[in-house]
Amino acid sequence: MAEHTLLDDAMVRLDEAASHLSIDPDVIEKLKYARETTKVRLMIRMDDGSRKSFLAWRCRYDDTRGPTKGGIRFHPGSTADEVETLAFWMTFKCAVMNLPYGGGKGAVQVDPRKLSKAELERLSRAYIQAFARILGPDRDIPAPDVYTNSIIMGWMADEYAQIVGQHEPAVITGKPISLGGSLGRGDATARGGYYLVRHLAADLKLDGQLRVAVQGFGNAGQHIARLLGSDGHRIVAVSDSGGAIFSDNGLELDALLRAKTEGNSVVATAGTNGHEVISPGQLLGVECDLLVPSALENMIHEENAASIRAKLVLELANGPITPEADGILKAAGTVVLPDILANAGGVTVSYFEWVQNRQGFYWPVEEIHQRLQAIVEREGRAVWNVSREKGVTMRTAAYVHALERLAESIEAHGTQSFFQS
Repeated sequence: MAEHTLLDDAMVRLDEAASHLSIDPDVIEKLKYARETTKVRLMIRMDDGSRKSFLAWRCRYDDTRGPTKGGIRFHPGSTADEVETLAFWMTFKCAVMNLPYGGGKGAVQVDPRKLSKAELERLSRAYIQAFARILGPDRDIPAPDVYTNSIIMGWMADEYAQIVGQHEPAVITGKPISLGGSLGRGDATARGGYYLVRHLAADLKLDGQLRVAVQGFGNAGQHIARLLGSDGHRIVAVSDSGGAIFSDNGLELDALLRAKTEGNSVVATAGTNGHEVISPGQLLGVECDLLVPSALENMIHEENAASIRAKLVLELANGPITPEADGILKAAGTVVLPDILANAGGVTVSYFEWVQNRQGFYWPVEEIHQRLQAIVEREGRAVWNVSREKGVTMRTAAYVHALERLAESIEAHGTQSFFQS
């Protein structure tokens, strides 16, 4: 029997969305498979003089609506299946936000925390050397993802410029500001989710001070805690790879952020103003209004979904909830704002960076925020309306909304009925 994959789970969402639309079979045939996935081995010289190889991939899933767009992650657990699934999600995420992109993704199977900074730079440049023919401002545009950041994007953009012999800042987004990065990119993923929750709060019957639990306290998790905290909401629990911390009266955000800046886990703040250590599993069952998964895929599954007591889940991570867990949450009346809408602020501001690079004209941060808010509210409202009209979950509504746009583009090339007529 064939092994069940992450991409199989993703296809469940595609099939569910397709059942609510009248679209040509050509559309599903095109979206079921990645257009191209390239696998290489990157060989780099280590600091001790030895050579070591690392598996790497780049997937361009679908480019019907424009050049493919998607991050590059450095993670020891990365696989080809994961990369293709993430690229599939990016295809739908860009369509949900009506960005002129298809979906792509890349990864290196490595634990970057075990590399020196010099080894990390050599690995980053080796990735671009291997994939330069696939990339390009009009073909495939990477960005940061898990365990990659603006410095790594700067190295990659520089390597690409050396290979093609000219300055090409639009080839990669998420770069340092001084190298053509966009203001507002750092907190864009969380800010998009924050705008979405705020916009739909009345519809979701959320009012007053919310109790918030954040699973995963990396870039997105820290920023969403800061944004919600600044609005007066109470962050009662957070977790990271080192453990979880809880305070019924609300955690002291400054202490948490300081611990992360110093390279410590959030559990290092235990004892601060009532902070107590809990297990990462307990975090899901904390009594709260809003749960924000901001870690990795499949963190909420059929074994733990029933413990969730939140009224609303905001998916800042990609694919944190399995299809089985979705069913459990739906039955419990928990509303899930899905990843392809909730965390699309990151790719939206990446799109702004790409536009600014191509224009050679850069926008103030206030304009970035205004443009992001306008897009999030427009598409969030459209997805909410689809959800109400069709009586489906917000996830299915987001896929329906995206699939309508993808189908229109694919069908514009001609379908079976067109060629038979």
